Parts: sequence; C-alpha cells; structure tokens
Amino acid sequence: MAIRTILHHPDERLRTRAAEVTKFDENIESLIEDMLDTMYDAPGIGLAATQINIHLRVIVVDCSREEKTPMHFINPVLLEEVGIEEMKEGCLSVPGVFEEVSRAEKIKIKAQNAGGTVFELEADGLLAVCIQHEIEHLDGKLFVDKLSTLKQKRIRKKLEKIKL
Repeated sequence: MAIRTILHHPDERLRTRAAEVTKFDENIESLIEDMLDTMYDAPGIGLAATQINIHLRVIVVDCSREEKTPMHFINPVLLEEVGIEEMKEGCLSVPGVFEEVSRAEKIKIKAQNAGGTVFELEADGLLAVCIQHEIEHLDGKLFVDKLSTLKQKRIRKKLEKIKL
C-alpha cells in the first residue's frame, strides 16, 4: 500500500485515454489499494487511475462519510443515463475549484471487480455523479471541460498561480 502522486490540471497526461484491463492479478489488487490510500489521504471521494499516471480503466469511489464503503470498478461502461442533476463538483486533479456541473441523475453501469467478474450497478445521487466524473477521467476528460471557456481560463490561471 502506497500513496501515489496525483496529477494536476493542466498536465497533459490527464488527457490520456486509459486502456482496458485484461489481466486480473495481484498487480490490479495492489493498484486498487494504492488508489484507495491515495484518495483517502487527499482527501477525496473518487479517483481514477489516470489521475496517478496509470492509464488503465480502473476507478475507486467511497461516498460514505465514514470512509467505510470503498468501491472499485474496472473497465466501467455506462449502460443507461436517466434525468439531469446539477451538483457542485470538485476534483483532486483540479484542487480548490468547485463548480456546478450537469450530469445524469441516475445511471446503470457494467464493470468488473478485481477478480474479473462482470457486474452491473444502478446508482443515483452523489454516487452516480462520482462514477460519471471518474469514468470521464478514464476518457481523458475533466469536469472543467463542461464549463464555459471563460471559467476554464480563470481556473487555469488560478492553478498556475498556485504552482508558483
């Protein structure tokens, strides 16, 4: 178990589309553990492997307040999206920025667990938002991409100032 470095916007590695996981072994289990440790340490409620510069389709989430219900999804695919919900989102790769984003209110996904077993999950509320947000990371997208160009420029300037 290790805490990994989280990439920050505008790092171009965040724009890499992640590859499907084809080998389910102790390396995937170790990656999931590291991702959970990194997410909890940050602290956050979701993390995609892309955010730690591992370009595999793996996400972890824990929307509980007590950090006791960690979930992981390998090769997640959105099957259904119902309704529209606006929620203020933040991102470990875009520190200190929180903006209203529109996403599906309810979703159904198909994914695999660490052993490679396929399963489906229906989610709504914060869990649905978190899963959609993390899947976008696997596709090389960030929540700020959904914002106006003006807001994107302001966020980029803010993050550049923080780096200095």
